[in-house]
Amino acid sequence: MIQNTFAQHDMPESITINEGSGFFHIKGGIGHENDTITVFYHKPKDFTSKSKVLMVIPGAGRNGDDYRDSWIEASERHSVLILSPSYGEKNYSYADYHLGGLIKDLDMRKGVTFKKNSNQVTVDEDIVKFIPNSDSGQWIYHDFDRIFMIAKRAVKSNQRKYDMFGHSAGGQILHRFAIFYPDSNANRILASNAGSYTLPDATTAIPFGVKNTEINDKSLKKSFKKHLVLFLGELDNADENGGILLRSKTADKQGTHRLARGTYFYKKSIETAEMSKTKFNWKLKIIAGVGHNQRKMAKAAAIYLYEDY
Repeated sequence: MIQNTFAQHDMPESITINEGSGFFHIKGGIGHENDTITVFYHKPKDFTSKSKVLMVIPGAGRNGDDYRDSWIEASERHSVLILSPSYGEKNYSYADYHLGGLIKDLDMRKGVTFKKNSNQVTVDEDIVKFIPNSDSGQWIYHDFDRIFMIAKRAVKSNQRKYDMFGHSAGGQILHRFAIFYPDSNANRILASNAGSYTLPDATTAIPFGVKNTEINDKSLKKSFKKHLVLFLGELDNADENGGILLRSKTADKQGTHRLARGTYFYKKSIETAEMSKTKFNWKLKIIAGVGHNQRKMAKAAAIYLYEDY
């Protein structure tokens, strides 16, 4: 399991977060020391040391600036500091980003087909091999606490925890983050419209389950205590053509569209928690009238987090 620590030398000498929108750079984690993560931010006008902090994880486009922009209005209204890390595709592959580094040596040059005039990509699991990466130091999840601490120091925040919202690929990252990094400083974690899921199921191989990983009943008890919300669009269903949807023999057991997969993941997680007789803090929230649209989901998430929660 990942430990909630990082070396002091990982902290930059200084960064500046000014009022309004901007960005700063930090270096990547282990295995990405020569790579750069660009963190787009928005600091509201009435920011104080008591203001909440929200980290927004982008989808497959890695467009942290656009995702940050979707939260500017809410940032100003609720005095929330927005941080949106952008991982470049050149240095962070599908395995590094979508799968958080949980898989190593992933070769998708063969065994992957794109269905014409659709958003579907089919993976032949007999050809594409998903090999677990047991070196947790190479997973991207520890970057999030590090970014929070760097920003916290820069703005002199007294917050001890931060909220999270991730859409599409960001939703994939965040539900896995809750499972594989339960000791994080993240508080409320909204995983929105993920395309595929890693079930807390020891009989299903990674990346669709936790077989052949260090996840066990003890660690899952920690994960189930996290405030994870499956934040799903009602219309992100079989009629939705936005984004990219992975199809495979195992993935399709979760459902053939994102709404079905999200609700299946939630149901199976409840069953697992009940079997182990552990506390279950995860929630399911379905947003009426919204499909695979990060801006509309962000607007609903802002209301959920800072008005209704």
